[in-house]
Amino acid sequence: MDEGLKIYLEETLSTPESFSDRFAAEVWLIDMSRRLKPFMRHQSQRQRLELLKAIHKKATAAKLSPELLLALIQTESSFDRFAISSAGAQGLMQVMPFWKNIIGRPQDNLTDVETNLKYGSHILNYYLAKEKGNLTRALARYNGSLGKTWYPERVYKNWDRHWRND
Repeated sequence: MDEGLKIYLEETLSTPESFSDRFAAEVWLIDMSRRLKPFMRHQSQRQRLELLKAIHKKATAAKLSPELLLALIQTESSFDRFAISSAGAQGLMQVMPFWKNIIGRPQDNLTDVETNLKYGSHILNYYLAKEKGNLTRALARYNGSLGKTWYPERVYKNWDRHWRND
């Protein structure tokens, strides 16, 4: 168990976040809602916007690109908040349930969008700091495949194809 990550999660899981610029956020939300629609065909625009607001909020709080989080979520769960992997990871960002007990929050529901995004984004932020800004290594660590590049390459492909704004 990584003691540093445990402490980091305990400190950050109760920090409030919000959009800093309402106009920029609205422009971003409209653009990203259009991009998200093919992945969430059975969801209303309002449901997509609510998800995007939550993603933007949690990414910003964790000092991550919201578009990166979108690519990671696409890779991990295809935007299925109830997804469960063969290893038992849950929710949009496929967070392992053992984190709840490790940080002393066993009551948390990892299929709850806000909870899952908060866990996942802060775990990725921690790994990014641990890897001294090396996103490829941080993504591999997030996936449990440190030393391999297949997972980061999938995230980058989704990021470039669907979410990047450059």
